[in-house]
Formats: sequence, C-alpha cells, structure tokens
Amino acid sequence: MNAMLPVRRPLAVLLAKPRGFCAGVVRAVEIVERAVQQHGAPVYVRHEIVHNTHVVEGLRAQGAVFVGEVDQIPAGATTIFSAHGVSKAVEAAAAARGLDVIDATCPLVQKVHNQGRRYAEMGYDVVLIGHEGHAEVEGTRGQISGRLHVIASADEVADLLVRDDGKVAYITQTTLSVQDTRDVIAALKRRFPEIVGPDTRNICYATQNRQAAVQAMAPLCDLILVVGSRSSSNSSRLREVGEIAGVESHLIEGPDAIIEGWFDEVETVGFSAGASAPERLIQETIDRLRRFRDVSVRELDGTEEEVVFRLPQRLAEAVAS
Repeated sequence: MNAMLPVRRPLAVLLAKPRGFCAGVVRAVEIVERAVQQHGAPVYVRHEIVHNTHVVEGLRAQGAVFVGEVDQIPAGATTIFSAHGVSKAVEAAAAARGLDVIDATCPLVQKVHNQGRRYAEMGYDVVLIGHEGHAEVEGTRGQISGRLHVIASADEVADLLVRDDGKVAYITQTTLSVQDTRDVIAALKRRFPEIVGPDTRNICYATQNRQAAVQAMAPLCDLILVVGSRSSSNSSRLREVGEIAGVESHLIEGPDAIIEGWFDEVETVGFSAGASAPERLIQETIDRLRRFRDVSVRELDGTEEEVVFRLPQRLAEAVAS
C-alpha cells in the first residue's frame, strides 16, 4: 500500500496591481542593453542603474561594468548615468575625462531638478524632502545652486534656518512615502505660510500607485511580502505602508529569503514589488511557497499604467535603423 502524501494547507496569494517595473526603470534598463548592443562591451555605468541586485547582475552579465565614480572609467569610454540622476560636479568630471555619456536619469527626477533650479534662481531657500545619502538626493542637491536644505521628517522643520521666511520653496525625492511627505509639507506650511511647492506631485506616479495598491490590499492579508532590494527606497516604503496598515510585512530580495515560519498562522499573503524589481522574482517566490503550501493566486484590480518614457535620441535612432 502506498503511503499517503501529507495534505498541504491552502494559501491564498494576492498580487497588488500595479507592482514591479515602472517606466523609468524600463527605460534605464533598456538604455544599458541598447548601449551594449550599439557600442559593444564594456559599457560603464556610474552606480547601480537602478536599485535592484538582480537587475544589476543581469546587466553585468551582458557587459555592463558598474563603478562608484567616473574617475574609475577609462577616458573616452561609453558611460551611463543611473536613473537616480547625478550632480553637476559629476557631469563636469565626466566631461573632463572625455566620456561618451548617455544619461538614463528618470524624466520625473529631471523634473525635480528643473523645479529646484527654478526656485533657487528666484532667490528661494529650497527645502528638499528626502533621505540624506540616497543617490537621488545627492544628485538633486548637486544640481541646485543656492541655499538648499535636506530634511526627512516633520520634526526637522523647526530647526530650519532660512534667510527669509517669505522666500522658501520645497521639492521632494520621487520615491518617498506619500503620507510621510504630506506630513512634512503640512509642517512646512505651518512654519512658512508663504512657502511654495508642488504638494505630493513630485512623488512619481509609480510610487504613489504602488503605495495605494498595498494600502488597498492590506485589509485582505495576514502577511505582506514586498519583493525588492534593501537599497531601494520605494521598496522600503511599500513595506512600511503594509506595516502601518497593521499587517506583518517583509521586504525580501527573492525566493531564497522566504522563512516558512512566517506562514504558520497565515491563510492569505499579499505580494507587491518595488519599481525596480522584475516580475520574475515574484513568480519565483510564489513557486517557493508551493513547496510547502497549496497555493492559489489572484491579481487584484488596480491602476493600469500606460506611461512610456522615450529613449535618448541616439539610442532611439539606432533602434529604428
């Protein structure tokens, strides 16, 4: 007689919509791939093109070489700036080395740069709401001449020292928590009633859509898993959104990070992914769950994203030809 196989408990998997790659990441990854095809390996990339280990390793296998600073790149080499943007000093250093630069800065980050420069040129103290040390914040700081202050929380508003309370403006990092940013803006408006700025519109559409999707999914879940790298700001914010909603939430790189003990009391798990996390990592993680649970999968209703950002003209022309 055959021994009976153990019965595995059912596990409902809910997929947040949207999740994973945004238009800026799609564009940045395609820029690297097209550059390698057009110029041949190696193509040099300053910093990680996007904050995801799996994406970076995949591009490295195709011939991309990732470096910390432009002085590590051979003079004249094809060089790509990451989606997070760079400072004017980095641009100048690249020019001094004669690097053939292709700029993969996300158009929404470029919009923040333009807003900040415009406020500075008008004589405003500019407050950048963002996280010190993040690549996007460092690039934005280095694009704005004049008085710029970086803060991450409402508590820091009281300590701001500005020249003129009536000439203060703010801009935001694109990958922040929408709610946290609203709190900071509210505190700024209380202290500086004449402050100008874009509300939360600088926070990119993809960040807002993914946070809203996790908020909507949270009441249906016993556990939330966000697939993304720990260096990814928007992925970390998604985990925080789930946690704030009262649901145990974990940020994981992929299937190898799964801990079976998390699922002892779980009947429904919700999945999301940061804007730089490929969909295959979610599917591989779900396959990992199938080893010990009887998994069913359902994608929730959500926002359809149709945004597409153009490639730089030189690469677009190469594709067309």
